[in-house]
Amino acid sequence: MKDFMNEDFLLKTETAKILYHHYASKMPIIDYHCHVPPKEIAEDKRYDTITQLWLGGDHYKWRAMRSNGVDEKYITGDASDYEKFKAWASTMPKLIGNPLYHWTHLELQRYFGYEGILNEDTCDSVWELCNEILAQPNMSARNIIRDSGVKLLCTTDDPIDDLRYHKQLAEDESYDVQVLPAFRPDKGLNVERAGYAEYIASLSAAADMPITDIASLKAAYVARLDYFDALGCKTADHGFDEFVPYAPEQYTGQANEIFKAAIAGQRASVEEMKIFKTEMMYFFGEEYTRRGWIMQLHFGVLRNVNPTMFEKLGPDTGFDIIGGGTTITELAKLMGELRKNDILPRTILYSINPADNAGIDALIGAFQENAGGMPRVQHGSAWWFNDNKSGMRAQIKSLANMSVLGNFVGMLTDSRSFVSYPRHEYFRRILCDVIGEWVELGEYPLDIDTLAQMVCDISFNNTKDFFGFEIL
Repeated sequence: MKDFMNEDFLLKTETAKILYHHYASKMPIIDYHCHVPPKEIAEDKRYDTITQLWLGGDHYKWRAMRSNGVDEKYITGDASDYEKFKAWASTMPKLIGNPLYHWTHLELQRYFGYEGILNEDTCDSVWELCNEILAQPNMSARNIIRDSGVKLLCTTDDPIDDLRYHKQLAEDESYDVQVLPAFRPDKGLNVERAGYAEYIASLSAAADMPITDIASLKAAYVARLDYFDALGCKTADHGFDEFVPYAPEQYTGQANEIFKAAIAGQRASVEEMKIFKTEMMYFFGEEYTRRGWIMQLHFGVLRNVNPTMFEKLGPDTGFDIIGGGTTITELAKLMGELRKNDILPRTILYSINPADNAGIDALIGAFQENAGGMPRVQHGSAWWFNDNKSGMRAQIKSLANMSVLGNFVGMLTDSRSFVSYPRHEYFRRILCDVIGEWVELGEYPLDIDTLAQMVCDISFNNTKDFFGFEIL
């Protein structure tokens, strides 16, 4: 029996151990999609307790605690930091097979030097150890990021954001990790949702121009795209929830009237929403292509399915699920129109539904021509509910079966936590294990130089090249 999470954790073969320990583990990190607040990096936030660092906004942990019968008081309520940590510690032993069990112990090992087990019996000693270490000078937000081997990260930012903290970080020569904005324009596309007119008023103020029709909406977005571009932005991210909307070209001429009705307070129907968003995706595709940005598309989510808890806690609190339908057909049509008009930017696709793996991998292969040495379209790393050992292995194997694994752009954290970077380690261990398994089964030669280059590329180099990042 192997020791619990030892140095060869998840590495079953000798080839996997060589690839991970000698190559993958030594590569730095580019975290090109995350949700850490740039304000907290700029202000070099510190944490008084491990609860603040771990449980303050982690809806993955919140869901697990609810599944363990923990009262909401000890999750998002008014319980003390210690009481919330104890509730998490008491949940841990039951999380066998859950990535949270591995991630939690990886974080304890890497940041706090704790090699033991977290449970209710060890709760107090771990609490005291972590809080003592958090008081040390190196345990601030900036230092945690740098000491994790991160060279560059992209936050997720609304077009109306003034990006003041990105400016502050860019001007701070004492900090050598690049923190770049990423453009997230979802709110300006959601004509079917309440509060749309109020958001467009905010966008109008941020762009310093009136928005009265779709032409002026696009002009305002151009102004904000230019603003983000000037601060080093190289990627945009769109969240499309259940499906990627698409309407045939003959209907998109209706988009202006749909938009004007929406800013007058009328919520768009599903069909109107599809028409408007399709027209806007043509616009954004052209803008991203012109700037050389990467477009990331996330889809398949059914959000806020528990209306009682949504009313109480709001969005992003652990009540989203995997959507039931597939969106590959409509996505293919949208991408086809973009490509036909030569406005399909380099793109990364993510579905929360594991049933979409093969569909995505077949789809990307239809759009890889003229990619300038890199694939034009990528299948992104296993996302959200797929972000676990089984999900990562399934995504890697599907991509390898149907595409070119060696060109994969690898892992991202998609996290709000400054100590989530061991997720890159988790991914790299799984990647090396899958590749090592193929080698030792005789399905790929033991060509260490080629294999080492492959895992280094997937861990770091491909991301740098695909996005065009200049690592300082």
